[in-house]
Formats: sequence, C-alpha cells, structure tokens
Amino acid sequence: MHQYDPGFQSFMPGATEGEDSVANAGEPLDPSVKIAESSAVVAALSTVYDPEISVNIYDLGLIYSRDIDDAGAVSVKMTLTSPTCPVAGILPGQVADALAAVEGVGEVTVELVWDPPWDQSMMSDVAKVELDMF
Repeated sequence: MHQYDPGFQSFMPGATEGEDSVANAGEPLDPSVKIAESSAVVAALSTVYDPEISVNIYDLGLIYSRDIDDAGAVSVKMTLTSPTCPVAGILPGQVADALAAVEGVGEVTVELVWDPPWDQSMMSDVAKVELDMF
C-alpha cells in the first residue's frame, strides 16, 4: 500500500499549489532485478481511471512526467482535471500503488502539480474518441 507524506492527507479539493501533495509506494529494488521498461510504466498508468471520466489518466493527459532511475525508482508528476477534483486526496496514491506493483519498479513517488493547468488539449486522440470529442 502507498504511504503519504505528512501533509498529503490534508491535501483536499480546492488546495492551492505548494501544499504537500506527494504519495509514495514500493520498496527499494533488489539490484539483481531487471529494471522495468518505460512501456510497463505506461501500461500501469493506463490502468488507473479518473472515477468521474471513463478514460484512464494517461490518455487524459494527467501525467506530466515519468522517470525511472538506475535503481528502478519511479517518479511521476501528475495533475487532475481541476483543483477541486474530489479524488485529489486518493488518486495519487492509487497511481503510486499501480506503479509499485510493476515488476522491476522499486520505490515510487507521485507528486500532484497544478502547473501547467490541465486542459482538454492534453488528451490523447484515444481519449477524445472515447469521450466523443472529435
């Protein structure tokens, strides 16, 4: 299960940028384990859905960056469709848990950011088709 940094539980809808908004999961990866490929990380991100929209967070364009270091640690910067999103307190933890479950992923850090603000142009064509926005 994910662990939240101290201030994360207090991060609620309507919070402003700069508040602590980091979720952590996983454990250090054994050096003998092969580090996960980027495609496995994307696949895991694609299993997490915004509960109000029937599209995964990756295709919605909510993932701003994803990095895997030489030790298999994964760091993600993500956003939400709105600062008042009711899942602001849980979605980053769900993302951290999904990534930590990937073989070859060690420690996971998911940071919720608000800059740049999300807009519909960040969605993939797949998401636009699923939401009938073409």
